[in-house]
Amino acid sequence: PDLVKGAVSDLGRALDIGASLARSTLGMSPAPALTSAPSGTRRTAGAVLDIDDVHRVRKSAGGTVNDVLIAVVAGALRRWLDERGDGSGGVAPRALIPVSRRRPRTAQPQGNRLSGYLLRLPVADPDPLARLETVRAAMVRNKDAGSDRGAGAVALLADHVPALGHRLGGPLVGQAARLWFDILVTSVPLPGIGLRLGGHELAEVFPLAPLAPGQSLAVAVSTYRGRVHYGLVADARAVPDLDVLARALTAEMETLLTACEV
Repeated sequence: PDLVKGAVSDLGRALDIGASLARSTLGMSPAPALTSAPSGTRRTAGAVLDIDDVHRVRKSAGGTVNDVLIAVVAGALRRWLDERGDGSGGVAPRALIPVSRRRPRTAQPQGNRLSGYLLRLPVADPDPLARLETVRAAMVRNKDAGSDRGAGAVALLADHVPALGHRLGGPLVGQAARLWFDILVTSVPLPGIGLRLGGHELAEVFPLAPLAPGQSLAVAVSTYRGRVHYGLVADARAVPDLDVLARALTAEMETLLTACEV
């Protein structure tokens, strides 16, 4: 009876998550610059911000460090879209923000236990502080609702679907990523100590995130030695101007600092 009860519970949980995934696709508008047919090529770029600047914005405008870093991405996308001639009007791409579901200070091995939050980046908003407030409010709503709603909940299905379902559904989920979100924006934690490679201390560490099929851009962020490192990965054919987006990240941070000083 307990085994049957557990199976029924898992099935109900999977159906609930699946329904959440379906609802997350409703009302979505495509972001053409962020979607493309895979070319099999990649381009990378990076940008570096001072973590003290991020804290200045956070203390002045509110929110968390992560809220500020996501808002910087939204503002940079706006600059990039306008500069390349695509225009940012009416653009609000859905960003998948992975979150860890590991329990702190547990002795049990947990492996990769991930889910994610889903939010629309306020790219169309011309006000940098309003963009930050939109991100902050969206993240608060996501945290209140929990990490088992929206596109990010797909990672939770691994706990509730049998092995056969993994084999059959895994490829479909990968191909359908662009239906659930437009861009991945992930924070990659690094140890607080300096890293070394071949006996030499690393001065900078740029994280790189995987690019989902049908998507043209992924963003990863890490803090290392007092600086924030943005690592950008793009489809090289779809985004030949990735360096422009990298520069836009720095410019957006400067804009936020100026806005906080007014």
